[in-house]
Amino acid sequence: MRRTFLALAAAVSTAFAGLSTPAHAEGERFVLVSHAPDSDSWWNTIKNAITLAGQQMNVTVEYRNPPTGDLADMGRIIEQAAASNPNGIISTIADYDVLSGPLSNAVAKGIPVITINSGTEEQSKEIGALLHVGQPEKAAGHGAGEKAKAAGVTKFVCVNHYITNPASVERCQGYAEALGVELGSQMIDSGLDPAEVKSKVLAYLQSNPDTNGILTLGPNSAIPTIAALQENGKAGTIHFATFDLSPEISAAIKDGTIAFAIDQQPFLQGYLPVVILTNLARYGVVPGNSINSGPGFITKDNIELVEKLAGEYR
Repeated sequence: MRRTFLALAAAVSTAFAGLSTPAHAEGERFVLVSHAPDSDSWWNTIKNAITLAGQQMNVTVEYRNPPTGDLADMGRIIEQAAASNPNGIISTIADYDVLSGPLSNAVAKGIPVITINSGTEEQSKEIGALLHVGQPEKAAGHGAGEKAKAAGVTKFVCVNHYITNPASVERCQGYAEALGVELGSQMIDSGLDPAEVKSKVLAYLQSNPDTNGILTLGPNSAIPTIAALQENGKAGTIHFATFDLSPEISAAIKDGTIAFAIDQQPFLQGYLPVVILTNLARYGVVPGNSINSGPGFITKDNIELVEKLAGEYR
């Protein structure tokens, strides 16, 4: 009787195997292409996110980027990624004019594309991407500007370390609009070299001593600006806000040098596209709308909750 029961159970299990087990093949491969140069440590959070998502979903996720941040090189990397026929491509839109062609070609080839971080939802739709996961940059800048205005800021400098990226300019524009001023010479092209960023910030503050607000757009501009304020003795006396997090930014929030950080939650920008593309490949489902990963605001009041994860998952 036991043998009969086991035989019956095996038969039932075999008959319903197709119903109890989803019809999919694990081991899909995706490629994430960013615009960041090798020197940009901010992207470590996104690298950690795709690694974790890859492990959890049992997929391979390759991270590729132009070593120096050259966008023409990034376009070629996207083309190479598409030629390798992955199950999906995740990419920033650091410059629509340069990257829309390679990304649109990938879509035309039948490769699902999700855009992240830089670019807008509208640009993502024009390319033919499934959706965009990122932060509405001008709105985030406006939110920062509202807080700065409430704190009494009237004249500011926006330290832009990646001025060729339209999203970075939108951050400065939103900040200026919230203050009720037109963006002009207050936005400085600082470049990425820390010594050069620090020198340009010091020079601007010396030439514009009535500046009472600073906005930086990430660790690449925030960390040298912290050093500049420490050098000229103005740390804690000028309202200072920044985008994104790092251990140095967390420390500056705690000691009062930085009033707040705008957190776009980059972990979500890496993690969610991998999960979404995996579910699309296996089950044919995808969210119907783009996803705002930020902004959130980090101050002294909540920094303890996130600083231990800064640069790793936050």
